Amino acid sequence: MSGGKNTGGGLLVAGTTSDAGKSVVTAGICRWLVRQGVKVAPFKAQNMSLNSFVTREGAEIGRAQAMQAQACRVEPTALMNPVLLKPGGEQSSQVVLLGKPVGELSARGYHGGRQQQLLGTVLDCLAELRGTYDAVICEGAGSPAEINLRRTDIVNMGIARNAGLPVLVVGDIDRGGVFASFFGTVALLSREDQELVAGFLVNKFRGDVSLLEPGLDMLQDLTGRRTYGVLPFRHGLGIDEEDGLRVSLRGTVRESNVAPPVGEDVLRVAVCAVPLMSNFTDVDALAAEPGVVVRFVDRPEELADADLVVVPGTRGTVRALEWLRERGLADALVRRAAEGRPVLGVCGGFQILGEHIEDEVESRRGQVDGLGILPVRVRFAREKTLTRPAGEALGEPVEGYEIHHGVATVLSGEPFLDGCRVGQTWGTHWHGSLESDGFRRAFLREVAAAAGRRFVPAPDTSFAALREEQLDRLGDLIEQHADTDALWRLIESGAPQGLPFIPPGAPA
Repeated sequence: MSGGKNTGGGLLVAGTTSDAGKSVVTAGICRWLVRQGVKVAPFKAQNMSLNSFVTREGAEIGRAQAMQAQACRVEPTALMNPVLLKPGGEQSSQVVLLGKPVGELSARGYHGGRQQQLLGTVLDCLAELRGTYDAVICEGAGSPAEINLRRTDIVNMGIARNAGLPVLVVGDIDRGGVFASFFGTVALLSREDQELVAGFLVNKFRGDVSLLEPGLDMLQDLTGRRTYGVLPFRHGLGIDEEDGLRVSLRGTVRESNVAPPVGEDVLRVAVCAVPLMSNFTDVDALAAEPGVVVRFVDRPEELADADLVVVPGTRGTVRALEWLRERGLADALVRRAAEGRPVLGVCGGFQILGEHIEDEVESRRGQVDGLGILPVRVRFAREKTLTRPAGEALGEPVEGYEIHHGVATVLSGEPFLDGCRVGQTWGTHWHGSLESDGFRRAFLREVAAAAGRRFVPAPDTSFAALREEQLDRLGDLIEQHADTDALWRLIESGAPQGLPFIPPGAPA
């Protein structure tokens, strides 16, 4: 086994499917542990996500791991997510290793050899964390029963086997078929992998748990593995998701604060659901404001009643620009800006609003005309900018983070967060700026005035406090609905001995 001696306890949270709830369950376990005085850290060996974050040392990691680090009350580092894959299309992804981009690879090229080469690095990072913390809670990816990828796996059973981690399998019962999913997941693993699967955790259960218990008993009889908890369905817990919203979710309303507006009007925010949308979590701080309604849209008519339109970040700036033009959204944005109606471009969205883009790196399309709304010219550099800037705007302190290849030259306009403002169109490379409470309130006051809305930002909304409340709710779910004594024994001592083999299994 690579990576040296493992000293701390550990657990791998796997799932029967993608979106089974691995990220939030991992965060909940982390928050429960830290409230018990355990020094704990999160870990995900390999993450595929367009939602990323910049650590204080300038490393890019998945936002889910940054959120889990916050659940642990520790500073996120590159050790917590050593491999990040950022999709650039259907067939290729940018590979970020220990926080820095190292190139683009096709899915075949990555799974065909590169992934397995990273196992030693991944195990070294995990070993370093386990040598520093009392416990490391690891998150898997997809399903551990993806038998076509098992040979090169470094994030599910591959990491569990090499690091001796017990495995807890999470299933989303709200989708249906959870018993078949639990059984099938175990039965498709090799004998050696099955020895580490300690049991199950049911997620998103609605109703009377007593009606579920006969099925859990039968599942234990069939597999020899217990269920460690049944977590009830709760709204609003999908914080910092890994993957961008699919365009098919047109009109999806970002979960918002249920409090009524402070002023007489609500404020409507439309977010253009561009392809390869990245860091769409930027608008979470808007959705947290009482009276702000955030929707994701993909048709020009859906901008008509919006008080603010956000053009978000994207991993494919030129592709997103073409998409906006194809759908008529580009013309609608140009008209909107000319009418003095508020538009905010963030990162790739900021680049799209400029005069032209010179891209020999991301799309390799050379010079492409932007929308010409902002006096900005963008040239894509091979070196990625990864920083944590801080400054002031609208008379308020602001912090953010930058993740981009595009270098912007601002020709005129009012300065705005290292970008610019012309009339009611704003552009910046800074992600996360709206999480700064004073700045967000000042910005929303400007938007409301320009939109003619009698909207008043709540004077006391703290995004950081709301995030802490959400993380505590996750910790409460684990503490109140899981067998925490058994869970701690699993973390501290590993999988129980003598777990039965469930045929047919997969080849070793």
